[in-house]
Order: sequence, then C-alpha cells, then structure tokens
Amino acid sequence: MSVFSRFLVLCIFIFPLAPTLLTSPVHAQESPYIVAYDHYLEEPGNLEIEYFSTFGTQRQANNFHSFWMEFEYGATAWWTTEVYLDGQTTFNESTLFTGFRWENRFRALKHEHFINPILYVEYENISGADKIMKEVEGHDVEADYAVPNSELKKEQKHELEFKLILSSTVKGWNFTENTIAAKNLTGGVPWEFGYALGASRPLALKASAKRCNLCRENFIAGVEMYGGLGDRYSFGLHDTSQYLAPVIAWNLPSDWTLRLSAGFGLNDNSHRFLLRWGLSREITGFGSMISRIFGGHK
Repeated sequence: MSVFSRFLVLCIFIFPLAPTLLTSPVHAQESPYIVAYDHYLEEPGNLEIEYFSTFGTQRQANNFHSFWMEFEYGATAWWTTEVYLDGQTTFNESTLFTGFRWENRFRALKHEHFINPILYVEYENISGADKIMKEVEGHDVEADYAVPNSELKKEQKHELEFKLILSSTVKGWNFTENTIAAKNLTGGVPWEFGYALGASRPLALKASAKRCNLCRENFIAGVEMYGGLGDRYSFGLHDTSQYLAPVIAWNLPSDWTLRLSAGFGLNDNSHRFLLRWGLSREITGFGSMISRIFGGHK
C-alpha cells in the first residue's frame, strides 16, 4: 500500500476514537461541513432553507459551477427530512436542472453519547450531468465530468444511498466519520462505496456578554477529507478521487449561516480545486406556523 493509502485507512478506523483524548461534551452550532455530516438534527418544527454552490476546475474540459437548494425540516426529535433541487452550468456549454434528492436522517439513540450514530437514507433521481459532488463514491473521477452536457443529460440515475454517521462533540471539538454505500437502481451498476471525515471547533467556546456578529464564538473552523472507496468488485483506493478541504462557518445571531470551503485534489484522478460556499437561514417554529394557518391549532 502507498503512504497515502495507509494514512487513509488509519484515519477511517482511528478517527472515531479521537474524542477519547477529550472530555466534557459541548453542544455545537451549525457546523461548517459541506460534505460530511455530524449527529445534530434539525430542531422539531424548524425549517432550514439552504443554497450551496461548487466551482470546479476541469483539466482538458470546461470548468463548471454546480448549485443546489436544500429544504431541511425537523419532523421529530429523531427524524430530519430534506429535499434537494440540483442544477449546474458548464462554461461554454449549457445550464441544466439535473434532478432532485430526498434525504432522511434518523437518530439511533435518544440522548447524547460518547459516539452518536445517525442512520442516513437518500433517494436520488438525477441525470448523469449532475455535478454538485455532495459526496464522492465508487470510481468517480475528474474525467467523468469532462463529457459534454449534451451526452451526460441523456443518462438517468435512480439511486439509493445509505450512510452510517458516527459523530462526537467534546470540549467544543466535533469529530465525525461518514461511511457511504450507494446503489444505482438502473443499469446493473454494483454497490459503490465512499467516506467523509470531518473535524471542527468554534474559535471561542465562551459566549460574549453582548450580542454581536463578529464575536469569535460565531466562527467555526475545521477540515473535511472525503473520497471514493471503489465498488463491490474492486474495493479500495485504486482509480478513485480523494479531497482535502479546510472549511469555515459564520453563524450570525439572526439565524443566518455562511459557509466556505476550499477543496484540493489529493491524486491525479481528482479535480485540482473545488471552491464551495453556502448560505442558510433557519425558520424557527415553521411547523407550528403552518398548523395555525390551516387551523391545526387555535
């Protein structure tokens, strides 16, 4: 195995044990992650509306800008459901709506624990032109995105994706590991696998006495590492893409959150650079408001 392969295997199996070095659990704000998930679900009855963009460089083809909207709702204390609407622009080619996704996350344990497992299930109905790169699976590589939109849009994918999310937050630090398994329901494609790792921490744990926008505790910085792990017939790092991305989130007192991520490809199969950014707004009590409008509560 190469040095990088050994390092990655070490990260995947040892990463969840990082919290053993720390104590005293602390609740987190909105995380800075764009690819990885932690164990925090949306509060019941709250709706979060999010917009994300990814600018990707492309060797031997046109660069692209992909974008998506997310509508995340806290259905219960143990279930968060979310709908994505995806699109992309490939420069000098075209702009396309590429499909939708329906995501569900389920809390396996009621209270906060040393390691908190979350079960993730997603259905995707997207075209081959989808480039949001919300995760990397199987043998997805940069060359796959070089095919013209006129060809990619002809391919339709109906896919089920499963994740096991293992996350801990201690002394302000969050450590999370996502293991991914996906199956395209069309075309006889084998199961594909991937991963995402994340670590983050607020710049300050103690809140300021006054309400402010630029207080250090409003900023959370971290790093993500993610990539493909091959498929059922060729599991591993061969012919996969891998990325490392510093991330930062700015949580404003007005319930707006800004996120920024600069991703760098770690091998020749990866895009050299991915710039991601996002803006989200949480609407507290959305479920109760809708119930009142339709006469559910007087």
